[in-house]
Amino acid sequence: MGSSSSSYAPKTIYLDVDGKVQRVIFSRHCSPCDIKELLCSSSNIARNTAILLIDSEGALVSIDPSMPANTPNNLYKVMPHSANQGGEKEDMFQNVLSQVAEQFSRAFRINELKTEVTNRLTMLEKRVELEGLKVVEIEKCKNDLKKLRDEMTSRGGVRMNCNCKYNFSDDGKKLSPRRDVPSYPKYTLSQETIETLKKPTFDVWHWEHNEMLSCLEYMYHDLGLVKEFNMNPITLKRWLLAIQENYRDNPFHNFRHCFCVSQMMYGMIHLCNLQERLTMTDMCILMTAAVCHDLDHPGYNNTYQINARTELAVRYNDISPLENHHCAVAFQILSMPECNIFANVEPDSFKQIRQAIITLILATDMARHGEILDSFKQKVDSFDFTNEEHVKCLKMVLIKCCDISNEVRPTEVAEPWVDCLLEEYFMQSDREKTEGLPVAPFMDRDKVTKPTAQIGFIKFVLIPMFENVMKLFPQIEEIMVQPLRDSRDHYEELKQIDDAMSEGSQADPAPSFLKTEVLNCLGSPSTQFPKESGVGPPSLCGNIKNVQKRQSSVVKKAVKMTDSVNFAGLIFLHR
Repeated sequence: MGSSSSSYAPKTIYLDVDGKVQRVIFSRHCSPCDIKELLCSSSNIARNTAILLIDSEGALVSIDPSMPANTPNNLYKVMPHSANQGGEKEDMFQNVLSQVAEQFSRAFRINELKTEVTNRLTMLEKRVELEGLKVVEIEKCKNDLKKLRDEMTSRGGVRMNCNCKYNFSDDGKKLSPRRDVPSYPKYTLSQETIETLKKPTFDVWHWEHNEMLSCLEYMYHDLGLVKEFNMNPITLKRWLLAIQENYRDNPFHNFRHCFCVSQMMYGMIHLCNLQERLTMTDMCILMTAAVCHDLDHPGYNNTYQINARTELAVRYNDISPLENHHCAVAFQILSMPECNIFANVEPDSFKQIRQAIITLILATDMARHGEILDSFKQKVDSFDFTNEEHVKCLKMVLIKCCDISNEVRPTEVAEPWVDCLLEEYFMQSDREKTEGLPVAPFMDRDKVTKPTAQIGFIKFVLIPMFENVMKLFPQIEEIMVQPLRDSRDHYEELKQIDDAMSEGSQADPAPSFLKTEVLNCLGSPSTQFPKESGVGPPSLCGNIKNVQKRQSSVVKKAVKMTDSVNFAGLIFLHR
């Protein structure tokens, strides 16, 4: 202990400076250069001067930390070195070089240290990732075991195996995404796309599934949800993949419909400035409910489920069986660690989010439309954004608006959705006829037409609901409500044409091109002239410079076809 402490004790030497005794103390760890500077300063000699240290007998003493100590009776003397000027400059240069070299060595040591720390961090990250994958695998094994136990337990019961009826044990396999991330490329959205994505005019038909996934991912980042809820970006990608793969390839209720509803919700959030009035939790609930609202829809509605006594109807006691199933699948996906975007949310907060998402998805059952809209009507005139019940009712109405908002979009975007919906309706009505179940008139291919399917829905469901929302957000009138009114007028005109054509066909059927020409006069984007030879004059194909003349010629042609038919229904073309 004593020898250890003595090795750190400073050294003291005594100098003869102009006949006076000068004591100099320095550490044993000082460099020779530092000791030389100290001796120069003590002897009133300019720094960087070459010096010699001489003892009382005239012998040279080495200037370094190990020099022998002396006493006041045996003084050292510092003498300037009488070398030539070139030698002094060389010593000075060597001194500077040594200092620079020392600084460089320190810098290199820092870089080496940084490299070592970076390498260790990389190794730790890999270990954490591997451990995380192990946890995921363990959870998957647990889920598989649970499914096996459930399957073994349920084998004694009766199962319905009709192809149109959902079977939990068969489709549970779809929950986990079949492909891992990154499995779809990261698209860089242009500024034009970013701006259009916020508007109801966004054309959802121009995008592939991978592009829609990237747009949904962008929405979550843009709204600040990823940062607010500390979502792992890779987990967000996995969750979106699992969502996409759990939408079936139905004509209407498919992943494109999911994207359509989510994009409209994103647009309404921006259009109505909801970020300034609602909380981030509300934003997350609205978006996530929109994404999940029709998960694993089988393509057959609640009426069919109940009348056919499917497993879903039995499981949920005929109470919103599809909507309950959408919720169940949504939270089955979120229960998987690799897809849980709420993994970093506190349990109490997640419980609230879960309950709110369930409430919104259940609100999309059209059987509850009147109840929900009446509740909103009672609140809208004195709406209070600080009132939880008011906000809850608003969120229910918003997701309903987005779910059935296709007619808000431009005609060329909205009309294909009507075709898709009718195709799904006809599939159901055909099966209902086959199975001897009641058939709804609006789904019967022998009774319904596109105009009759849309007019009542737009007039009595869409417009009243959006007009009530307009009381709270007047800015939606031009962008959302007026397109609904235009769409209503469009289909009413088509219905008048259909009625006129059906009246005419009873007396003397008109050629098919006549109805086609009238539809083209109205600007129906999906109607084309028939290609049969000799049917329809070539002048009516392509672009028409004077629509008014064309309308008049169509009416005149219709009147000439038969004098006995009353074509008063076509007079509206002259408006």
